[in-house]
Amino acid sequence: MAHDSHQRAIRAAAATLGRRRFLTVTGAAAALAFTTNLPSAHAAQVSPHALADNPFTLGVASGDPLPDAVVLWTRLAPRPYEPGNGLPEKGTVKVEWEIARDEKFRRVARRGTVTAHAEFNYTVHVDAKGLEPGRVYWYRFKAGNWTSPVGRTRTTPSAGAKVQEVRFGLVSCQAYHDGYFTAYRHLAQEDLDAVFHVGDYQYEYAVNAAGGARNYTDRTLPAVFNKETMTLGDYRLRYALYKSDEDLQAAHAAFPWYVTWDDHETENNYAGDIDENGGPSDEFLIRRAAAYRAYWENMPLRMPQQPSGADMRLYRRFHYGKLAQFDILDTRQYRSNQAYGDGWQYPGPESEDPSRTLTGTAQERWLLDGFQRSTATWNVLPQQVTFSQRKNTTAARSKLSMDSWDGYPASRERILAGVEKAGLDNFVVLTGDVHVHYAFDIKKDFDDPGSRTLGVEFVGTSVSSGKDGADKPDNWSTYMAANPHMKFYNGRRGYVTVSLDEERARADYKTVSAVTTQGAPLTTAASFVSEAGNPGLKQV
Repeated sequence: MAHDSHQRAIRAAAATLGRRRFLTVTGAAAALAFTTNLPSAHAAQVSPHALADNPFTLGVASGDPLPDAVVLWTRLAPRPYEPGNGLPEKGTVKVEWEIARDEKFRRVARRGTVTAHAEFNYTVHVDAKGLEPGRVYWYRFKAGNWTSPVGRTRTTPSAGAKVQEVRFGLVSCQAYHDGYFTAYRHLAQEDLDAVFHVGDYQYEYAVNAAGGARNYTDRTLPAVFNKETMTLGDYRLRYALYKSDEDLQAAHAAFPWYVTWDDHETENNYAGDIDENGGPSDEFLIRRAAAYRAYWENMPLRMPQQPSGADMRLYRRFHYGKLAQFDILDTRQYRSNQAYGDGWQYPGPESEDPSRTLTGTAQERWLLDGFQRSTATWNVLPQQVTFSQRKNTTAARSKLSMDSWDGYPASRERILAGVEKAGLDNFVVLTGDVHVHYAFDIKKDFDDPGSRTLGVEFVGTSVSSGKDGADKPDNWSTYMAANPHMKFYNGRRGYVTVSLDEERARADYKTVSAVTTQGAPLTTAASFVSEAGNPGLKQV
């Protein structure tokens, strides 16, 4: 039934193109025609003073910091649970912004005015430039008589600077309907330079009137959320629901974020232009274009990341002085279809085909070239799905996840060959997706525990996806025995904090006891270090 309604929604969207045009253009072009409405030069300006209700209901955010710049974001939404945010279907609103060296805005560093367009759902992206490297700033927006909450952000150190330490958070997988975002309330209290969100910022699944497992008794969510997201309007509304969460707003306001998507920002386990059910690519690309458009609108991303129809370049590189290089990947948009129909399968000729790719050729070349040019002490790969081998039985021949790097072993081998060729002594992979904490040694040959360790992988659990979880899931003993390079496994919700300095990388795995009720305390479940020049995890 869900699949049938899915197809009806996509076909209805396609119908707006006209049947002849839809059948005679490529899927990407159709998606472009359907979703990309550019702001009109003659759009009527909405007087900011006509804003009777607070337009800053979805908070503020910052992201992609550089030594001299950072992206500032907000979305005008006086009525966030309505299509169009409670603002005119066409029009613009002038929004003032300022970024200061102090929390009381007595020393303003930069200020300006930006236009919020209806065509971009009244979202605002300011690339605040001319800032000083390696320092904290505070920012805010104004529209009419309303002033936004204050956000705190931080620029990166100057290129080539000697940096003592960098500290960041690793988060992923925040299903609203699975519970509260309690982890974000705790994360906002950490002392961090930035946060890496590695996918599943929102989920496409229906959210009922009680908010699913949140089981609200003090509010009733509108029926617009009680369906799967299909159209641009659906995705925009879903981001409004998520961003109305106070804990998520607090974490955004506390630090700059680097974001990348996984599957649920569009649809579960899609691969390139192939949807979960293997439907027509032309139809799926229309949905993907809508999802990508809404993602860009609602994230603190620069204009080069703005999508063109169903395509959006999200992989990009950042540096923290000489200490660290971060290569943020997109392992969803360019991947080959999952082998053997997806899921957990025995590896074989299909999954081990050398031509299979998780990154696509262009992104792989960009990554390997970046390894070759890197002069950083640490090379960090924030990405989506489990990189290290993960068997689910102790048998010599075991099933593997076809959606992770295990389903694309040739792609993984090329990355690890690139690490060795470039002589990277300190390689760290950051991962989400699987709703559990893992800590792995990355082996040259995962089937040989004695083979060389090439790096380490920190897999962060979900913020809420999977509901409360357990410290030791039912398969804990099997997984730990089957994978000797797996040094830690915990199934609670939470996040990871990672610190890097010249001597070591350290990961602290944080957990909360519950997400189906509010206010759960935070626990550090385990901590691991890997020494610079001597990769391999040691518990501390």
